[in-house]
Amino acid sequence: MENRNNISISKNAAEKIKNIISSQEKGLILKISVLGGGCAGFSYQFDLVKNLDKGDILLEENGAKVLIDEVSIPYLEGSVIDYKNDLIGQSFEIKNPNATSSCGCGTSFSM
Repeated sequence: MENRNNISISKNAAEKIKNIISSQEKGLILKISVLGGGCAGFSYQFDLVKNLDKGDILLEENGAKVLIDEVSIPYLEGSVIDYKNDLIGQSFEIKNPNATSSCGCGTSFSM
């Protein structure tokens, strides 16, 4: 599937997404949204959903599928969805070139 929005899924994130999905009920898919709020102005929301909403785009890369809602696409343009596992903990991380700053936890950003 062509990714016209230049949003990519790293191999680490793809493996974690596939692992999570395989342990859930059949038919679920990870959906990522950008919402107003958080300590820096915007925050990322991760949900497991069954259905695509009108305007959602489906990313397929490294064997994983991710939905992005149409309102969030401009905020995520050029981003890499990654998964990190370090001494601090494990979490999904959005490497977003549009963010001008982010909070220490990495879940909130400003533009």
